[in-house]
Amino acid sequence: MQVTASDFQSKIGYYQDKALTEPIFDTRNGRPRTVLLSTEEYQLIKNNNRQSLSVTDLSEEDIAAIEATTMPEKYAPLNAELI
Repeated sequence: MQVTASDFQSKIGYYQDKALTEPIFDTRNGRPRTVLLSTEEYQLIKNNNRQSLSVTDLSEEDIAAIEATTMPEKYAPLNAELI
């Protein structure tokens, strides 16, 4: 949900309640500026232990598993996007 800063200020209680079920994007001059999230959603994001790896960090087993994957046929038209 996107709301203007002025609407957000005038109805903050309403948007706090809405943020329990979906993120609320506060906009200024038509551009998203801030996001109001439930504390539960924030904790999920904050505690996410994802990390990025370099290709050199992959084991031979990881590389073999990646090489063995196949794309479902329904996505084959996406190959045209690579050209």
